[in-house]
Amino acid sequence: MSTPSIEPVPMPAKRRLAQLAMLAFAVVIVMFAYANVGLAIDKQIPAGMLAYGLGLGGLMLAAYLVLAKFAPWADPLILPLVTLINGLGLVVIYRLEESGMPGASASGQLLWTAIGVVMFSATLIVLRDHRALQRLTYTAGAVGLALLIAPLLPFIGKEINGARIWIGIGGFTLQPAEFTKLALVVFFAGYLVAKRDVLALAGRRLLFIDLPRARDLGPILIVWGLSLGVLIMQKDLGSSLLIFGTFIAMLYIATQRTSWVLIGILLFLGGAVLAGLLFDHVAARFEVFLNPESQVLFDRELGGSYQLMQGLFGMSQGGVLGTGLGQGHPNEIPLAFSDFIFAATGEELGLTGLMALLMVYALLVERGLRTSIAARDPFSKLLAGGLSFILAWQVFIIVGGVTNLIPLTGLVTPFMSQGGSALLANWILIALLVRMSDAARKPPPQAIQDEGMTQVFQR
Repeated sequence: MSTPSIEPVPMPAKRRLAQLAMLAFAVVIVMFAYANVGLAIDKQIPAGMLAYGLGLGGLMLAAYLVLAKFAPWADPLILPLVTLINGLGLVVIYRLEESGMPGASASGQLLWTAIGVVMFSATLIVLRDHRALQRLTYTAGAVGLALLIAPLLPFIGKEINGARIWIGIGGFTLQPAEFTKLALVVFFAGYLVAKRDVLALAGRRLLFIDLPRARDLGPILIVWGLSLGVLIMQKDLGSSLLIFGTFIAMLYIATQRTSWVLIGILLFLGGAVLAGLLFDHVAARFEVFLNPESQVLFDRELGGSYQLMQGLFGMSQGGVLGTGLGQGHPNEIPLAFSDFIFAATGEELGLTGLMALLMVYALLVERGLRTSIAARDPFSKLLAGGLSFILAWQVFIIVGGVTNLIPLTGLVTPFMSQGGSALLANWILIALLVRMSDAARKPPPQAIQDEGMTQVFQR
C-alpha cells in the first residue's frame, strides 16, 4: 500500500472568497461614485465609466491573484482597503479634471496605479522572505541617505513650489523622499534590533522618568540633525517631520521607554523653533499657521495662506453631509488633485465622508499593527510597526496641515493624491506589509503537515 502524499494546505476557501467579494465591493463603490460625478456634471453616465471600471477591476484582480499565489495567508482586508482608497482618489481626480482644473488627469493616475500594482506584485514575487532585508540594514541606510540628498545635487535637483524635493532627468521627475522613507524604516528596524538592549538601559531619573544614558543619545541626535538638514536645505517640513517621528516611534517600540518619546518631541520642537528664527522659509510656514486669515498673507503670491484658506472654505461649504460629488467647487482650491485632495473630498462628501475615509485609513493601519503584534521575530515586529506608523503619521500630517491643526508640510494623502512617486512607494509599502502578514499568520510547518494528513484521510 503506497503512502499517501501530503498536499499543502491553502488558505480556507471561504476566506479567499470573502477577500475577493470585499475587493469586488470596493470596486463597485468606486464605480457608483464615478457614475455620481457624471450624473451631477453632465446629467448622464460618464462615457469612459466602463473602461475605468474594467481597468481598475482588472488591476486589482491581478493583484489578488498574485497575492493568492505568493502570500496566501496574508491579511484578507489589506488589499480591499487600499483598493477603496486608491479608487476614491481616482474619482476625485476625475471630478477635478472634468471641472477643467489644469494638471488633473485621472487616466494618468490610473496608469500610475497600474505601475504601482506591478511594483506590488514584483515585491511579493521577488521578496519571498522579508527577513532577508535585515542583512541589508546598512545598505538600506546608505540608499536612504543617497535618495535624501539627491534633490540637493546640481543638474538633477529641482525646486518646485518653493521646495527642493525633486530630481529631474530629461522630462521625467521623481520625488525620492517617498522611497527614502521605506529604506530608512528598513535601516531603523535592523539597527534597533541590534542595539535595543543598550538603548533600553536607564540613566538618571528625572521626576518620574528614567532618562537614557548620555552615551546612548548619539543615534537620536544624528537623526535629529538629519531631519533639520532636510527642513533647512530642502525646505521640506513634511519629510523632516515624517523621518524623525517614525524613528522616535520605532525607538519606543524597540525599548518601551517613554523618555525617548519625550526627548524626541523636545528636540524636534526646539529645532523647528530655532529654524523658524534663523530661516525665512521656515518662518513663513509658521506665520501662515498662526495667522491664516491675515489679508496680507492671503494676498501673498508665494508662501501665503490663499491655498489653506480656500481649502478651509471648501470644507466649511461641505458641512456635515457635503455638497455631493460633482456639485461643489473644489476646483477653486489650488492643487486640489494633489496636496489638497483631502479638502476637495471634504467639500463634496462632507464631514461624514471624511470621517468614513479616516476610518478606512485607521482600519488599514490597524491591520498593519496587528501584523506587527503577531510577528514571530523582533525585526518583523519593528518593520511592520514602522511601516504602519509611517502610513498613519503621514495621514495625520497631511490632514493636520489641511485643517490648520499643524503647519502645512507639502506631503500628499496616501493612495489618493495624484502623483507617481508617492503611489509607487506606498504600493511597495503595502506589499511589504502583506508579505509580513503572510509570514505572521501562516501556521507552523507541523500544523500544516497535520492538517494535510487530515485532509488526505478524510478523502
